[in-house]
Amino acid sequence: MAKKKPQSAQAQAYQQRVNQEAPKSQTGLQCLRAFWVGGVICCIGQGIQDMARTLWGLDEKGVAAATAIILVFLGSTLTGFGVYDRLGAYAGAGSAVPITGFANSIVAPAMEFKREGYVMGVGAKLFTLAGPVLVFGVSASIVVGLLACWLGA
Repeated sequence: MAKKKPQSAQAQAYQQRVNQEAPKSQTGLQCLRAFWVGGVICCIGQGIQDMARTLWGLDEKGVAAATAIILVFLGSTLTGFGVYDRLGAYAGAGSAVPITGFANSIVAPAMEFKREGYVMGVGAKLFTLAGPVLVFGVSASIVVGLLACWLGA
């Protein structure tokens, strides 16, 4: 095994300065924020499902569709007002993982590139963030479907 060379005083002072200036890890706090914000979004979704089932009398497919539509609408609207971006900066994955985060990933680039026109701006940049998610999601579903057929599940 190679022996570790002793550090010079200058290198030690530099390392000490780096340790002082480096931001402290906030992983625990970030996980807590993601958990409670994601939980609140899911509770809102559950409330929409319950309302669609009891007040509107929808069947299971209708309930699922209404929930998705309303959550995407809310995520898009909050993105338009700049609220969802602040929520994402605070909650991280807690706001990105639910379907409202998908709505944000579609609307944000469209708003950013609107000034370049509807075709070359909005149309060309609409799926810059969500496009890879859709491609990998569809590809994964095809692979899982083929595996299920092959295994007879």
